[in-house]
Amino acid sequence: MLRRCCRFQDGGRKGLATRKDYFGRLRKMAWTCCSRVWVRQELWNSGNRAHRSTLYTQQRNGFRRPAQKSNFQRPNSGTSTKPQRRGLSPPVEDAVFSTPPRSVKKLVKPFFFTVGFSGCAFGSAAIWQYESLKARFQKYFEKTRSKWMDRMKIRSGLNIRREIHLWWKTLSEGQRAVSGIIAANVLVFCLWRVPAMQRTMVTYFTSNPASRVLCFPMVLSTFSHFSFLHMAANMYVLWSFSTSIVSLLGPEQFMAVYFSAGVISTFASYVCKVATGRFGPSLGASGAIMTVLAAVCTKVPEAKLAIIFLPMFTFTAGNALKAIIAMDSAGLVLGWKFFDHAAHLGGALFGMWYVTFGNELIWKNREPLVKAWHKIRTRSSKK
Repeated sequence: MLRRCCRFQDGGRKGLATRKDYFGRLRKMAWTCCSRVWVRQELWNSGNRAHRSTLYTQQRNGFRRPAQKSNFQRPNSGTSTKPQRRGLSPPVEDAVFSTPPRSVKKLVKPFFFTVGFSGCAFGSAAIWQYESLKARFQKYFEKTRSKWMDRMKIRSGLNIRREIHLWWKTLSEGQRAVSGIIAANVLVFCLWRVPAMQRTMVTYFTSNPASRVLCFPMVLSTFSHFSFLHMAANMYVLWSFSTSIVSLLGPEQFMAVYFSAGVISTFASYVCKVATGRFGPSLGASGAIMTVLAAVCTKVPEAKLAIIFLPMFTFTAGNALKAIIAMDSAGLVLGWKFFDHAAHLGGALFGMWYVTFGNELIWKNREPLVKAWHKIRTRSSKK
């Protein structure tokens, strides 16, 4: 290039005037090119400084940039995503849970909630029994409705209403008592299918000692099922043992035992998770249903039971309870994660204890509470 410019300078009269002007312009062009290269390099380095989490390495030979790793961005809490089925477990959001240390302080609030909720459940059941008996006596003596009026009212209604009424009459007292529980479980199962409710369901309808909300999930998680097979199996067992347990305890006492069993079994799960450090969400009515099953098997150990898919094999209720406790104990020791074995054992032990000692200690000593409630009712009626 220098030779060509020199030749052009020497040979042409219209070119540069002198050699000094030619070299001056050449130096100016060189400085301009160097300044542009320096500015581009500074801009490139400043752009790389903005991403401190990613390390960029440049090759000395060539100008190809390395591939950048795409940063994973968590979706906003406002946007809803479709839940992914993982067996019996619901989709878990990390923002809902914290990772607490294995401290006993985490169990103080759930312990007092368990005691207080169980006491309120049995107290409400005693008042409910008092009110129901009082209503029955008033209805019997006043005779506000006669049999022929009831028949005329049923016949005058729609056919669907009459069929539902006749079907309801064919159910046993225990099946009527668990109908509301089954309906609540079906409703919560449907709420799991709503994408906008996912965060609320994970927060309040799954129990986990690592969660920020500890007490309310102890009750609500006993009505929560994410898998249809899980819910169907639990509700079938509850429906099968409903007649036996209600005939033993009565509908009011059964409700108190069922709600208390759900909270107590969840607290047993909390204790196991804090002791072992294996935190994770749990849900389902298995703990409360294990209380019902254990109570019936303890009270009537010689009763014959069978599996729904294998009706030809029968076994006694006592042997079935021993097998279930042995399986849950093995799962708890070996660390099986498919079921919450601590909740199962807590519910089974509570059911065995209640039909053996709890009925005498709790339900038969409800007389002072009923008398106090009776005094409050009589005072309010006089006013």
